[in-house]
Amino acid sequence: MREFVVEADGGSRGNPGPAGYGAVVLDAATGESLVEAAEYLGVVTNNVAEYRGLLAGLRAARELDPDARVHVRMDSKLVVEQMSGRWKIKHPDMKPLAAEAARIFPPGRVTYEWIPRAENKHADRLANEAMDAGARGERWSPAGSTAELDAGGAAGRRAAAVRTAGAAVGERVARAARTGAEADIESETDIDADADTETGAAADVRAARTVASPGWGPPDMGAPATFVLLRHGETPLTPQKRFSGSGGSDPSLSSVGREQAERVAESLARRGTVQAVVASPLARTRETAGIVAARLGLEVTVEEGLRETDFGAWEGLTFGEVRERYPADLDAWLSSPEARPTGGGESFAATGERVAATRDRLVRAYGGRTVLLVSHVTPIKTFLRLALGAPPESLFRMELSAASLSAVAYYADGGASVRLFNETSHLR
Repeated sequence: MREFVVEADGGSRGNPGPAGYGAVVLDAATGESLVEAAEYLGVVTNNVAEYRGLLAGLRAARELDPDARVHVRMDSKLVVEQMSGRWKIKHPDMKPLAAEAARIFPPGRVTYEWIPRAENKHADRLANEAMDAGARGERWSPAGSTAELDAGGAAGRRAAAVRTAGAAVGERVARAARTGAEADIESETDIDADADTETGAAADVRAARTVASPGWGPPDMGAPATFVLLRHGETPLTPQKRFSGSGGSDPSLSSVGREQAERVAESLARRGTVQAVVASPLARTRETAGIVAARLGLEVTVEEGLRETDFGAWEGLTFGEVRERYPADLDAWLSSPEARPTGGGESFAATGERVAATRDRLVRAYGGRTVLLVSHVTPIKTFLRLALGAPPESLFRMELSAASLSAVAYYADGGASVRLFNETSHLR
């Protein structure tokens, strides 16, 4: 019996946003690349794009040999665990895609393995090529031709989405792509339900041209580095609203904080988009990050630049207590980012410089990837303030809850886009 390896990936620049998938079918015995597939999907979520990559890879493998055994390798923990039956599929958009994937080969003939992103570069490259082509209003093609997207339906897009390692195999798969287009229309309708206002190929064309239009976003330079900013869970000091920086008692999470971290972990596992976890060195952030990383099957990297501001003599005090004991110092701190808390604490200006340097370092290290940064109130607000180009006093005008999620995407030209702020629905 012939054996294939399918490597698949999908991505969304915005989640939901302009998305695409890539898949490659390899000969398990020789490692030879037999079929490559990629497609621009229009505006869908990252998880939908990953499932679409899986479907394309399985279909191509079936067309090569419907009696083969297939081993799927993906860097999406969500898809691998759901298709292996270890995680429940709760999202209504995922259920039909998973069911369709399960029908392509008989039960027991497909196995799944999670791999790090670094080992899935082939499929990842194809997915990004498809998204790049879509942003230019073109179809993905082997030679990078400038054919415009076919607004006539799925058949044209599907036929253009396949290339092979040999002419005979190429004709076979392309023929299957054309004849199978009608069967794909149902799943394409399911997927397009992720779009805000439109469905079908016309929406795909509109999304691609909007992204590529001057004034609506940065020029297409590949996937941005996306930082998902997680404030740590509650500590005993959090509900009392006490200053708790990097110069205090370094408290651990309370029982409530640990439960919050578990809820965040479940929410992020369902989304399946986080590819690395980086945390402040303080105990509460490392504990929060450890709970999330264990659920995602990732390791935690500690980054000194993500630590909280040092509040000096104010550590452990409430705002009212600081007002009572150090009124002049507090007034100065509230009116100038250069002012430092009593006792040699860190100014907001110094925190801003530290966070900006950390941001630049992490963007270089994680370009094109989605990274969870587990940090504190002031650093997270500073990431957001810098992304928005807001003045320092904006730090006092943002509410950031314990275990909340915010997100910023950073592009290659230095541009930034705030995607999420103080999201706490996972805690309810």
